[in-house]
Amino acid sequence: MKINDDKKFIELDHGGGGYKSWELVKEIRQILKFKGQWQNCEDDAAIYDLGKGKLVFTTDAFIVDPIFFPGGDIGKIAMCGTINDLSVMGARPIGISLSIVMEEGFLKKDFLQIIKSINKVSRQSGVPVVTGDTKVTGKGKIDKIAVTTAGVGLARKIISNNGVKAGDFIIASGDLGVHTIALLSKRFNYRTKIRSDSKPLNKELAEVGEYLNAAKDPTRGGLAANLVEMAEKAKVKIILEEKLLPYKKETVALTELLGIDIFSLASEGRFIASVSKKNTKLVLNILKKYNKEAKIIGRAEKMDSRLRGNDKNEHENNKKNYIYLKTNLGTLRPIEMPKGKLIPRIC
Repeated sequence: MKINDDKKFIELDHGGGGYKSWELVKEIRQILKFKGQWQNCEDDAAIYDLGKGKLVFTTDAFIVDPIFFPGGDIGKIAMCGTINDLSVMGARPIGISLSIVMEEGFLKKDFLQIIKSINKVSRQSGVPVVTGDTKVTGKGKIDKIAVTTAGVGLARKIISNNGVKAGDFIIASGDLGVHTIALLSKRFNYRTKIRSDSKPLNKELAEVGEYLNAAKDPTRGGLAANLVEMAEKAKVKIILEEKLLPYKKETVALTELLGIDIFSLASEGRFIASVSKKNTKLVLNILKKYNKEAKIIGRAEKMDSRLRGNDKNEHENNKKNYIYLKTNLGTLRPIEMPKGKLIPRIC
């Protein structure tokens, strides 16, 4: 692959979780090819085989704006994000590294509130913060505060996001997209009862992990970006049912008001999973203990099992569509990797 160096500047879209993010990561990987003995470096976390088990390692950076929002703050989603990236891989998180950079003049009470939120998630999840670093830069050299977390976990069975199999049911662990809506309501002063869904998922994933073929938490890029990635890696097609979509009425209304693609909305306390038919009922029963909104939202099929439409030429021009929405009218609408301007700084 030729490195795309014709564009001189990084754009906001490169960090939005959509197509441009995917392109940028591919370019980074073309340079950082050395992996040593680490495996699955293209997944939510990398894996190191210890022989009797596997070490799982991940990292994430957070520049959310606003830093406090209904249902959480930058500290809470930083902890949840890293814990969840380990958990969707089938790992038991055992430790977090915390790095904070903030500007001179940042309110100490806000800083301590963020630390308290981190501590609350740590206690709730049973995952300790074991090391870290704090830096302060000159005023205006950074926008308030940035938080980076890294985490390690141990796993026996890895849940890779490329494990979707034809015939699997696609399950959402709860209603989706409310984190983005909660954050935007604060950013633009909308009155809404919606609160961020941010929470650690390690306990529920520990219960269902052995029954999942694949899993991913739909953060940046939302349901669309993450399902496209899963389906493309597994070389399957996923058909979502419009009548089963897990979005609250208020979420739908606000996306229409703001002109946002609902399938690109981020969730910070939900996961999507691919489950075999024989395990679907069991998984749903377990997940409903944690969230009554857990439900089947679609099914995976072989790539050649259905054309997009009746027009053969139309099908030939759309071979790379992996996700389709079966509308209430019975038609199939392709859902693609999000492109264009995505909402910046949601995590």
